[in-house]
Amino acid sequence: MTNAKPMTILRKLTPALLLTLCALMPSLPTMAEEADEETEVKGGVTDYIAMEPAFVTHVGKPDAKVAYLKASVTIRASRETTRPAVEAHMPRLRHELVMLFGEQTDLDQLSSMDGQQALREEATKRINGVLEEQQTGETITGVLFTEFVVQR
Repeated sequence: MTNAKPMTILRKLTPALLLTLCALMPSLPTMAEEADEETEVKGGVTDYIAMEPAFVTHVGKPDAKVAYLKASVTIRASRETTRPAVEAHMPRLRHELVMLFGEQTDLDQLSSMDGQQALREEATKRINGVLEEQQTGETITGVLFTEFVVQR
């Protein structure tokens, strides 16, 4: 009978613990609610704008063996009004990315996940810079690489 006492205490505490947890749960945000809040902040729209055709450019150090980068790029926008601005300035945006890709000299860094992430962030920054310079009032939320190949 010595084991009965802890079980009795557990049986008495279990309903109280459940009630406490149930009372606290409505105040805790769920992952779905957090995702909804993020969508609301960004305008509630996700628009993917493909930059066609894919980019192909040489990369690496000028005196080294020639290496090439092929990148298919898609722009992520969070407002419906961003697409027309991006399309209107597509030649300039493509130019900026060709210049950015051509500046890449460290092939090991370029082939790493961290290097690709840094390149995506810089591409986003440059595209937003052009959209700001052109006074469009628009920004993009990110750049995605849907294809990324470094040929050495």
